[in-house]
Amino acid sequence: MAGEVRKDAVNRGWLYHPTFPKHWTPRALHSMARWVNGIAFKDVQFTTTGRPVIKIAEIKGGLSGQTKFTQQTFDESVRVRPGDLLFSWSGQPETSIDAFWWRGPEGWLNQHVFRVTPEEGIDAVFFYYLLRYLKPNFVGIARNKQTTGLGHVTKRDLENLEVAYPELPEQRAIAHVLGTVDDKIELNRRMGATLGAIARALFKAWFVDFEPVRAKAEGRNPGLPPDLATLFPDRLIETQYGEVPEGWEVKPLSEIAHFLNGLALQKYPASDPADSLPVIKIAELRNGVSAKSDRASRDAPEKYLVKDGDFLFSWSGSLLAKFWTEGDGALNQHLFKVTSDRYPAWFFSEWVQMHLEEFQRIAAFKATTMGHIQRGHLQAAMTNCPPDDVLADLGPAVSPLVERAIQIDLESRSLAALRDTLLPQLISGDLRVKDAETFLDRVL
Repeated sequence: MAGEVRKDAVNRGWLYHPTFPKHWTPRALHSMARWVNGIAFKDVQFTTTGRPVIKIAEIKGGLSGQTKFTQQTFDESVRVRPGDLLFSWSGQPETSIDAFWWRGPEGWLNQHVFRVTPEEGIDAVFFYYLLRYLKPNFVGIARNKQTTGLGHVTKRDLENLEVAYPELPEQRAIAHVLGTVDDKIELNRRMGATLGAIARALFKAWFVDFEPVRAKAEGRNPGLPPDLATLFPDRLIETQYGEVPEGWEVKPLSEIAHFLNGLALQKYPASDPADSLPVIKIAELRNGVSAKSDRASRDAPEKYLVKDGDFLFSWSGSLLAKFWTEGDGALNQHLFKVTSDRYPAWFFSEWVQMHLEEFQRIAAFKATTMGHIQRGHLQAAMTNCPPDDVLADLGPAVSPLVERAIQIDLESRSLAALRDTLLPQLISGDLRVKDAETFLDRVL
């Protein structure tokens, strides 16, 4: 009978029998939705243009230089549109198996991911949070099958999982409470991206393309307030590196900032996990700290400790750079902590970002197993530096954009912790919706 839990799931313990309020309706998880697995693409189907092939990497990190595309057409059941609910059922249990909303462009679903469509009477947003509530169960199930580094949750597991759900109004109420927090996090993400884009565009116009200088040299209005316009000269001079504004210097990236490489932190094992720091590797820089993150002793040298607001740059692997906003940690090798005694963080961080695409090309060209750059590449990357007093006066126009983006990320981290606290309490029945709504009114 549809919706019944398979008999061979009986006595499997908490993995297949999570806790729910007694007045909710029990049902097998698989019967609550339509689960369509993606397809196994062949290399000959990939092209340089077309629709993206959506794998777990794209679900977690968005489209990248590693994304595959295809111009072929497939069954509508594996077409993914913005707003679709996806469930990755294979991979590293702690970091890959989870439920996600797809927020990217339309594409085609790769294998190891289900496109999930809840049945009538099941609110889609509630179902998403139900899947998130079940993540410990999914991780446990996948771990039990883990043999070669990857685990998985099968269709049979979904049939064996006995869950429960309330009436539709209560589903929607729970979805509203948790969705309010996630909506704020998504709004913050967009605001942060916009602020970053504005800062980058402004930086490029002033320090790379010299638009105000060129405008003044041609007798045009630079389009800036008078106090800012006067900071730019009206003449470009020729150097061995090309034209730069009069009075400015051209310096290697390695001279405007210090690039401190991390440690092999296995030398500082965490004897007490409760009094330790997460090890910040490339995975943590990309996806944040997780339960799977290694831990290191707090006795690691202080200069290798990382705090919120530090600028980190991975020089190996995927090569990315960002301000850290995940709390205290210890810097692993293959990552730089970037600092400067003379130049402000907004200035050197933007220069790293300006050279990032070039560094990625170098790393890709050198790649055998894992591409990387060397310190010589930092020496070869040039930066345009105005006099110190000019830079200080230009700072108030750019620095607030960068600092606000960092604060937004920190706020989102707090909101995510709030959501993760409310989620299990609401689904398990330990917290009623009205109590949660009252709490949200106070904090949002």
